[in-house]
Amino acid sequence: MWLGNFTLVLPNEVVSGGSVRIEDGVIAEIRAEPVANAVIDGGNRYLMPGFVDLHGDMIEREISPRPNAEMPIDFGIHELDKKLAAAGVTTAFAAVSFATESVYGNVRSLETTSAVIEGVNRLRDNLLIDHRVHARYEITNVGAAATLERLLEAGEIDMVSLTDHTPGQGQYNNIEAYVLSMSERRSISIETAQEMINKRIEMRKNPDIETRLSEIVALSRKHGLSLASHDDDSVEKVIEMQALGVTISEFPVTMAAAEEAVRRGLYTLMGAPNALRGKSMSGNLSALEAAKAGLLSTIAADYHPAAFVPAVFKLADVVTGGLPAAVAMATSNAARAAGITDRGEIAIGQHADLVVIEHGDVHRIRATFRDGRFVYSDGTLHPLQILAA
Repeated sequence: MWLGNFTLVLPNEVVSGGSVRIEDGVIAEIRAEPVANAVIDGGNRYLMPGFVDLHGDMIEREISPRPNAEMPIDFGIHELDKKLAAAGVTTAFAAVSFATESVYGNVRSLETTSAVIEGVNRLRDNLLIDHRVHARYEITNVGAAATLERLLEAGEIDMVSLTDHTPGQGQYNNIEAYVLSMSERRSISIETAQEMINKRIEMRKNPDIETRLSEIVALSRKHGLSLASHDDDSVEKVIEMQALGVTISEFPVTMAAAEEAVRRGLYTLMGAPNALRGKSMSGNLSALEAAKAGLLSTIAADYHPAAFVPAVFKLADVVTGGLPAAVAMATSNAARAAGITDRGEIAIGQHADLVVIEHGDVHRIRATFRDGRFVYSDGTLHPLQILAA
């Protein structure tokens, strides 16, 4: 099947009026010109690789769209699947959390997290896109370690990040601001919020933390999984995390941490919403500023997959390498960070995971392919030919 007359975003260049041939779900041929026998005429719209999202929290909102309004997990997974396809995401790592004292309540409980992981693995062959599991291990939650270890041994996990949301460091280094924020979000008194935060700080003193952390790291490395740190706030933290085997620095909160991560050869990952807005919702490092400084490797959906497309075009204006380099942050760089080599580029032999984008004041996704098969279309691209294909 030929896709013809597209503006192709290739690894190192943008080609207007190009064409791509797909055979057996992979890219078999690329031409820098239209072809006569194309099944679909792209009208010179952009054709990019499908987005590879290493960190998406969205499943939580699908299974609990409002507090105390929980939906069936299988239903939530299918709903998220549709939304991701429509956002151009073709490979998605559901970032599920093994956390305690979370503002998200039961949706991040050990029971719910385990059920979500089981559901993703059970349903993955019948979903539109490629879903995988990113386990976020909160190192103070030593009680969850045994469950995570069981899931790791069973091959249910595809990536692990080591998180520490203890107030006073990382994302929450300003305790006074965090107390106020927690009070407002939970509609509780300042005193109650302070008590909860004090309890979390005390948890960090548990002598079992380092032992359980070492066990999780050893199992992750045994199974060849990529390891990520989270909210690195200092040079020392980056050094500590790399010593554990971390290869991805997720959401570095300071420029110094991002600089050290890049200096040490780590991938740096930040949110597409941060890049789109030009600022962090927590007042931490701006993804756009990190990109301008050459310190951003990869962007992730975080909490809003629709931000991928506008964030890519915004990043293209500030990074060396322009649009191909910006697209790589959401595609090939992300795939390689996760140890995946068979997707993320419009190149011969790669999976035909592709997204069609209409350039305009609001960049619109017109269609998404996974392995050369339509998983989303808004009907713009010759709907009769789509049906015939």
